[in-house]
Order: sequence, then structure tokens, then C-alpha cells
Amino acid sequence: MVPTGRVPLLLLAGLAPVVVWPSGWTVAGWLVLVAAAVAADARLAADPADLGFARTPLGSVRVGEETATELRVANRSRRTARLLMRDAWQPSAGATRNRHRRTLAPGEEAALLTPLLPRRRGDLTAVGVTVRSYGPLGLGARQQTGTVPGALRALPAFGSRKHLPSRLRLLRELDGRTAVRVRGQGTEFDSLREYVRGDDVRSIDWRASARSRTVVVRTWQPERDRHVVIVLDTSRTSAGRIGDVPRLDSAMDAALLLASLATRAGDRVDVVAGDRQTRVRVRTGGTRDAAARLQDAFATVQPALVEADWTALAGAVAQLARHRALVVLLTPLEPAAVEESLLPVLPTLVRHHRVVVASVGDPTLSALARERGTVAEVYAAAAAERAALRRRRTATTLGALGVDVVEGDAESLPPALADHYLLLKARGLL
Repeated sequence: MVPTGRVPLLLLAGLAPVVVWPSGWTVAGWLVLVAAAVAADARLAADPADLGFARTPLGSVRVGEETATELRVANRSRRTARLLMRDAWQPSAGATRNRHRRTLAPGEEAALLTPLLPRRRGDLTAVGVTVRSYGPLGLGARQQTGTVPGALRALPAFGSRKHLPSRLRLLRELDGRTAVRVRGQGTEFDSLREYVRGDDVRSIDWRASARSRTVVVRTWQPERDRHVVIVLDTSRTSAGRIGDVPRLDSAMDAALLLASLATRAGDRVDVVAGDRQTRVRVRTGGTRDAAARLQDAFATVQPALVEADWTALAGAVAQLARHRALVVLLTPLEPAAVEESLLPVLPTLVRHHRVVVASVGDPTLSALARERGTVAEVYAAAAAERAALRRRRTATTLGALGVDVVEGDAESLPPALADHYLLLKARGLL
């Protein structure tokens, strides 16, 4: 039995008889009368156990996008049910307006909609449904909490998809589907045209130039049906937050944009995510729904507080890519982690593949380096400058090994990585 907010008001109403008959018996009698009224009212309330609940199955939604869960309740008792129901979800599901008041006649049903706004990736579950059934007078209620299974899969946000249309236009230019031709190397001859400033002199066709009054160069069809392997680092360094977003989520965003672009370009895309063990392995086969498949695979991947085993990850790449491929390593450019575990395996990878290291940078370092108004800020700026210098040295070391380094903050890294892929494709370097 649960007393309601009307009970204190009813107790205050007892001041009148106490004033008229001021005695302890009057107070005790009034308290007994109120308790009996509350108990009788709760007794007349519909039993929550006689209610039936069913939840409409939920699919998946991206983080930050609103959806709703529908909970159906049926009154199977012979009494009118005056109900207050709370549909509780785990906090990261972002359930709002989840308290519902309904009055159901015997045999009546109702649908309760609870808006959800997931704030974190993963499988989000319903905690339970708490029902409070009030009596006719609203003095007492019966309360019961039960489990009504419900789950929502929150997919990565994929905010960088806004950059996809512009990169697809560039891709169409590369493919020759527009009037613009890209001056680059490839493997399939396309046509001859007049030399312009900036053309690679190795593209000059000297025989054709000898028959013409101008210098003529060859143009090539861009590479197609290439292999792209994306490796996502899920070790402890990926758990760090850039702003309010974990590094891993920003890396996933870049991987989704690159995979979407590469599959549209006719390339095969495979993805590996792991640390000391492989967490996800997806072979898209160049299908157009690569982004959807990767979002579903990434949904439950969380950073592990362990060091990355790049020997094992390189072995996974070798299993996926038997021939030369573009291998993109999405890993933080942390000098200690790179030098200890990544550098030893890079020579082998570079020998067989085109390797790109893409890293989510922290704009806080640049902000700290600019602030030098106080002594504390000067020390912070010096530390930031030292950290930035170490990162630049690490990038230089990677470049000396033949590795391309692409770095940017959470917003700029996905389009920068996509542009680098298009650049490599235009130059025939895949």
C-alpha cells in the first residue's frame, strides 16, 4: 500500500475536530480513521498483477537521433484501473516523458509512447515498468514493478555523412562521368589531350606529340576494384575523449565515411577492429550497404584498457589482404604506443601494402599552447608544445618508413581521410 499526496491534506483537515474536542483520543481516532480510509481505498484499487503489458519491438537508431518505444497496457481486471506508469530505461537511452497517467475501464487497452534519445552506442535495454494503481478516492495505491523486455541498438552517429555527396562528385569526376578529367596515373588508358602546366611529364606521349604541333599527354582511367582494409584500434588510447566524444567514436566516423566512399568507387572494403584480440571483422565485398553493416558491427565495440597488439592486428590484415591493398590504420598518434608496438610491424606492412595512419588529434593542445598570460599558462603551453613536438617527430618517423599520416580533429579527420583516398586513387597509387 502506498499513501498518496492527499493523505497529508486529510490529516490537516483533522485539526477542526481536535480544536472542537481537544484531547488525545480525538487525535488518535482521527489517525485511525485516516489509516482505515487509505487502506480501504488501496484495497479497492485494481491489482497491478491483473494488468498485461507488451512492447513493440525496436530496431536501431543512430546516436543523437530520436525514436520512441511503444508500450501497450491492457486492464484484465474487473475494476477500473487508475494508473500512473513509469517506463524506465538505462540512463544512456535518454528516456523522457516516461511517466504516463491512464484510466482504463475493464478490458480496455492503451498505447504508451516514451521518447528515446540515445547518447551512447550499444544495446540499450529497458529496466522495468513501475505501476501505481490508485483507489477511487485517490488516498491509497498499490505499486508493483515488473520487467517488460525491450532493447534498442544505438549505432554510431556517422556525422561525417554530410561530406559524402561532395566526395562522390569528386569521385564521378575521377571516373569520367562528368566533363572534368583528372590528370593522374592509372592502369587503363583513356585518351590523349594537350599538355597543361602541372601535368606529370611522365604522362607525355612523345609519338603523338611528334605528330602534333603541341605536347600531348595520356589520361588514364582511375583504379577500380581495389582492396581497402581499415584497421580500428580499440586499445586504451582510443578511450580518451576529445571534447565529449571518445576517440574511438571519432575514428569510427572516419571509417564509415571512407568505407562508404570506397564502395561507391567500386573497391572492396574489409574492416578489422581490435586491441589484444580481434573484436570485429567485417568483409563487405564492395556492397553498397557497407556503411549500414559497419554501423551495426561497431555498435557494441567499446575501448579495452589494454595495449594494442599490432602483431596480431597485422596478422589479421594479412589474412584479409593476400595481395597489395590500401591499409588504413585508425589509431591515436601517441608516441609511446606507436614506438613500442606499431613501429616494429610497419616495415612488413609497407613492403606489401600502401599504409596510411589516420589519427584523431586533440585541439586542446593547440589552445593550451596559445595561452601564455600567467605563469601556470606558460608551463601548460610548454607541456603542450613538447607533446606536439613529439607527435610531429613520430609522424616524421612514420613518413620515413613510407607511411602516409593523416591527422585532424574529430570534425576534420573524416573528410581529410576521404580526400587522401581520392588523391591516391587519382594518382594511381592504390
